[in-house]
Amino acid sequence: MATYVIYFNQQWVGDHSDEWFRERGRLATAVVDEMKEAGVHVFAGGLEEDHKAAFSVDPDGTISPGPHAPTDEYLGGLTIVDVADDEAAQLWARKIAAACGWPQEVRRAY
Repeated sequence: MATYVIYFNQQWVGDHSDEWFRERGRLATAVVDEMKEAGVHVFAGGLEEDHKAAFSVDPDGTISPGPHAPTDEYLGGLTIVDVADDEAAQLWARKIAAACGWPQEVRRAY
């Protein structure tokens, strides 16, 4: 088994109505439930949308408010799955992308 991170940047989401997001939330929850039933779910969740609410920790232990480096894109949410191979990770990424309505990026963890 291998661990994969499936994630999206907040900027990929786009502008949608509250009703649209409620429907997508229902669809995304169904995919997470399916992952749990399949025994591949490790974690799934969105992140605080105000990326300035983040804080950074340097190797020397210094804590600074805000993101480590200024950027126009920031992580919006992620899912971690433990699956057999790239093909299985792609299957779950497809389901998540379809449920959410925006693209997902997949990277294998090591």
